Amino acid sequence: MPNVPPDAAVERFRSDLQTLIGDAPARIGLAVSGGPDSLALLLLAHAAGFQIEAATVDHGLRPEGSVEAAFVATLCRELGVPHAIFVLGAPDVGNLSDWARAARYAALEAWIDQRGLDHLLTAHHADDQLETMIMRLNRGSGVAGLAGIRARRGQIARPLLGWRKLELEALVADCGVTAMHDATNWDDRFDRARLRKQLASADWLDPVSAAGSAAALADAETALAWTAQAFAMQRIAANAGIVTFDPQDLPRELLRRLTLMCLRQINPDANPRGDALDRLLSALDREQTVTLADVKCVGRTHWTFVKAPARS
Repeated sequence: MPNVPPDAAVERFRSDLQTLIGDAPARIGLAVSGGPDSLALLLLAHAAGFQIEAATVDHGLRPEGSVEAAFVATLCRELGVPHAIFVLGAPDVGNLSDWARAARYAALEAWIDQRGLDHLLTAHHADDQLETMIMRLNRGSGVAGLAGIRARRGQIARPLLGWRKLELEALVADCGVTAMHDATNWDDRFDRARLRKQLASADWLDPVSAAGSAAALADAETALAWTAQAFAMQRIAANAGIVTFDPQDLPRELLRRLTLMCLRQINPDANPRGDALDRLLSALDREQTVTLADVKCVGRTHWTFVKAPARS
């Protein structure tokens, strides 16, 4: 049986989680891989007295996956925590990281629905947040991307975003548990692994401060989305398959968001790259006609959007 985490750590965790989900009674699902981060999540949630269940996803990509899942199952049994294992089929896509993430969340979200759980907790921490922000900064992301990993999105909550990886590892070790380690976390084939190695020696970077900046950017993104929705009600009209938008005197970021809304009213699958959307805005501002994402876009005093004619 593992040792109980220190009272101060348990109270800190309880406070962080209740900030995200409130203090009403809730049934909580935990995503636990067997690594130190998710084991700390399991140990803290159990010690804090929340009603919890755990699940482990074996992506079927590494022979160690089944061993890690069995390890988590044994630990959960010792703690008296219900546990489920999900084994995924072989991927049929090129980007392995994207497939693994999407498939993992799909399995976990189906699980919490089936079990009637109120929330799903993942063990993302401050170091993960810093890695994500730098990767997105390097790709030229805007406010939404630089907001990084969200502390709360729907039923998913991440109460460890203010915790450092090192303190989570130390907590698990102090509880007498030997965590499993996924070698792919340091595999140079993956962008995040290469960045992680570089950040390991960059002690001048403060992941906790970066997590605070990400939270501020997330608040800014929420405000921008709210403002764009309010302007959409005033400036966008749809009639008989034609969407009309009044762009006058709006800041460029709101123009970007509202134009994207117009495109998606005609083509719900429209997801243009940022540079393509910027070129569209410039063309419409010059009163040109452009086709993007199978939508014909016409720039005049009011911009109009209609389904583009089929190509002959």
